[in-house]
Order: sequence, then C-alpha cells, then structure tokens
Amino acid sequence: MNMYETFFGYLNRFDCPPLSDEEKMLFQQAFIPFKLKKRQCLLLAGEQCKNFAFIVKGAMRQYSEDDKGTEHIVRLGVEGWWMGDRESWVSGTPSLYTIDAWEDTEMLLVSRANMLELLRKVPLVSEMMRQLDERNHIANQRRLTSSISATAEKKYTDFAECHPRLLERFPQHIIASYLGITKDTLSRVKRNLLQK
Repeated sequence: MNMYETFFGYLNRFDCPPLSDEEKMLFQQAFIPFKLKKRQCLLLAGEQCKNFAFIVKGAMRQYSEDDKGTEHIVRLGVEGWWMGDRESWVSGTPSLYTIDAWEDTEMLLVSRANMLELLRKVPLVSEMMRQLDERNHIANQRRLTSSISATAEKKYTDFAECHPRLLERFPQHIIASYLGITKDTLSRVKRNLLQK
C-alpha cells in the first residue's frame, strides 16, 4: 500500500462522503512524500515550521531543550498521527521545538498554503480539521490538568490507558519526560503497580 492509499484510508474514518477521484488528485498534489531516518530532524528549534507531517509509518517526537540541555517532550506521534508546531506553522514565527524521527519514518508533508487551498476545495478537510481541533483541545486540557494536580502514578496509568501504542514504541526515559517526571520515578511507579 502506498503512502497516499494509507492516507485516504485515514481520511475515510471521518464521517463524510467518500473522496472523488478529483479530490484525491488534489490531496496528491498538496501532500509531498518524505522520509526521515531515525534521529533526523523535521524541524529544529529556531526555524519556522513550514510543513505539517502526517505519519504514515514510524514514530516521532517534539521537544524543547532547557538551559541545561535537558529535553522536555511535548508531543509523541506514531502512524495515523500529525506532527508539527502549529503556532509556528500558523503565525510564521520561529519554533521553540525540535521535531525528530524516533524510528525511520515515512510521512506526507503539507504546507500551510496547500492546506488552506484544500480547505477551500474539499469539504472533508474542514470536517477533519474540526474533529482534530476538538480532540486536540480535549487532550491538551486533560494533560494540563494532569500536570498540575495528578500524582506520578495517575499520570502514568492515564497515559497507559489512553496511549498503549506509545508505550510500546518509546523507551521509558522518553515517556517519563512526556509525563513530566523523572525516569527513576517512572520505574518506581511501574514497580508499585506490579506489586498491587
């Protein structure tokens, strides 16, 4: 199955009429196939995010670095997920984040101009954006609440319940950084859960 067929399968999950051949052609013109090897960057902090990526195969992470060089993971992604810095993509400002491939990754890239063109021409795109925005808002709200008030154990169990695929694909230190806890704390939480 090629990258576009995978993407069209993803688009079919949104409750809209099937894409016409003409609409499929518009997507193929707007989205560019791209591959990264493990640890290659899609975006470096300080650059403008010119493209958003739909992950066809592989795993990616988005993170910032503090003054001590410690990475703070803000987003993880696997097949069927989107990756990019939305603020930089929309406003044209330099990104605070680096985005790299955690595994060899195949993706489809879309520029803001091409996405806006698709929004005008293909009704499915506005429905997809609406649903993705809703899900993203809910996920961000939950994550914010969790980071403010949840225990390390609650953060981990909620994450494991919501994102079992991410647990399988990323090592413990990456998961710990995403949850805002240390690797040692995560090890202790997992030990305690096993003893229950």
